[in-house]
Amino acid sequence: MQRNYKKALAHRIFDYVSEASEHLNLESYVIGGFVRDFLLQRKKVAKDIDIVTVGSGIELAQKVAKLLPNKPKVQVFKTYGTAMLRFEDIEVEFVGARRESYTKDSRNPEVEAGTLEEDQNRRDFTINALAISLSRSTYGNILDPFNGSKDLEKGIIKTPLDPDITYSDDPLRMMRAIRFATQLDFTIEQNSLDAITKNAARIDIITKERIVEELHKILLADKPSKGFILLEKTGLLKRFLPELIALKGIDEVQGQKHKDNFYHTLEVVDNISEKTDNLWLRWSALLHDIGKAPTKRFDKKNGWTFHAHEFVGSKMVYKLFKRLKMPLNDKMKYVQKLVLLSSRPVILAEEVTDSAIRRLIFDAGDDIEDLMTHCEADITTKNAKKFKQYHNNFKLVRQKIKEVEERDRVRNFQPPISGELIMKTFDLKPCREIGILKEAVKEAILEGEIKNDYDEAYQYMLVQAEKLGLTKAN
Repeated sequence: MQRNYKKALAHRIFDYVSEASEHLNLESYVIGGFVRDFLLQRKKVAKDIDIVTVGSGIELAQKVAKLLPNKPKVQVFKTYGTAMLRFEDIEVEFVGARRESYTKDSRNPEVEAGTLEEDQNRRDFTINALAISLSRSTYGNILDPFNGSKDLEKGIIKTPLDPDITYSDDPLRMMRAIRFATQLDFTIEQNSLDAITKNAARIDIITKERIVEELHKILLADKPSKGFILLEKTGLLKRFLPELIALKGIDEVQGQKHKDNFYHTLEVVDNISEKTDNLWLRWSALLHDIGKAPTKRFDKKNGWTFHAHEFVGSKMVYKLFKRLKMPLNDKMKYVQKLVLLSSRPVILAEEVTDSAIRRLIFDAGDDIEDLMTHCEADITTKNAKKFKQYHNNFKLVRQKIKEVEERDRVRNFQPPISGELIMKTFDLKPCREIGILKEAVKEAILEGEIKNDYDEAYQYMLVQAEKLGLTKAN
């Protein structure tokens, strides 16, 4: 018996596509993610819809646009034989049914017009090959040639055809398989998983931008660790994030071990994910310990050490972002800052002094709250007593931050004494003494020797200038 899903087609756009298809005598279907998410009853409403037609997708899009009340502009991509338009709150992409053939050094296929069956064959996964008819006579009927609906019920990711060919043809599908498994909490079918491992090196032909796009989606999942464990297991992760692979494993010398910093990192990322959907804070959590691999040393007296790993890690962030063609702007600087400061609140928790808190607030600026969130997520001990103690310590740090900030106003502060004022006061041209005096005033405020106040800072400047042999100009 043919299952009918007319209730999936509640959005007005489907009526217009159906009408346009009848005018042009075309068979048309909604296919892919929209159908998958409807069957999964996902709460998140799809903002993009894929329409496939047995004929010209561009011609269908143009006909739909003429029928729509707002007559939207149609974007045409002739190279790919696709077209796109916006209607109300959604993007609709139209494509003609096609078959594809690939060359070894590219994921961009040679495309020819094809049947609906051939189009479904080329889809990445069975759960994305589901289609619902928009033709008047079969409106709402589902076409499921690979039992994708059963795979949805079982929570399985598998390819319609031979996974070895599917992944070799378009290696980005390996990343997508892991991304869907992470987002939907599905299992990748064993043959498919084996094929990803076999074809892992093929990911090298994919642009860094596309890889990062999938990494973003994995990081934004409810439990990103699932995706990163699969990326590591299949050999994909080492192709683009070797810094994480370097954290894997436990060394032992003279009976002393350190924790596995790879799995610790994934725990921190999961903890962060429970607290915030801030993508760049999640990246900070993912990279916060990358400096531990190059700084790892065994000391007979102190055991395993990772001295200055935060500083080294923050420097590595730039190289990593540049290699992956990620933004080298304020987003990268934010990640660098949080990696650099990631241990500061931990050290502070042992002895909370006003001076140390002032410096932390000054260095972290508006990111102080994110830094504290990260540090709390960084507590992965399984010892219940220690877990509670660490969290209580961070509560004290948070309270102290609030008190000091209200009193001293040092967040993002600019020292009240400028270089121009120093030059004018002592009739100086640019010289090292100006920097010495500015730094002295800043340090005095952060140490609590003087208030963050112009008059106190000015008097302090005069005293320090006298020590340097400077006198006020008349």
